[in-house]
Amino acid sequence: MKISTKGRYALRMMLELAKNQENKPVPIKEVSAKQNISDKYLEQIIAVLNKAGYVKSVRGPQGGYKLMKSPKDYTVGMILRLTEGSLAPVECLEFEENTCPRKDQCVTLKVWEKIDQAVKDVVDNITLEDLLHWGADMSDHYSI
Repeated sequence: MKISTKGRYALRMMLELAKNQENKPVPIKEVSAKQNISDKYLEQIIAVLNKAGYVKSVRGPQGGYKLMKSPKDYTVGMILRLTEGSLAPVECLEFEENTCPRKDQCVTLKVWEKIDQAVKDVVDNITLEDLLHWGADMSDHYSI
């Protein structure tokens, strides 16, 4: 599994908003400058996050974006699935029910299930709040 720039940048965007949760809304240009990401690309990503209800837009001269919920309410998995789609390592595990006609004879299925579960165990148990704490433990000027 390889996470695209869209997924990585969405996570960085959400983390920037989480860092400023108590402060004013964060403009796209500010995130763009801090993260060295094109503001045009961030606008595409923020549209996806906004449509999903993860962020809200605040208009006006002091406008920008804020998280809709607390950083503890967003997992890495939520953000990556929104931007990447399924995180399953193989197609037959993308849905609740495995409808693959070979599933009963597939020796490698156990491998894919273990990889899938390991990924879920990581991404679904790390929140934006966890990332903020990890960053604070690193230094005052950690990189996202």
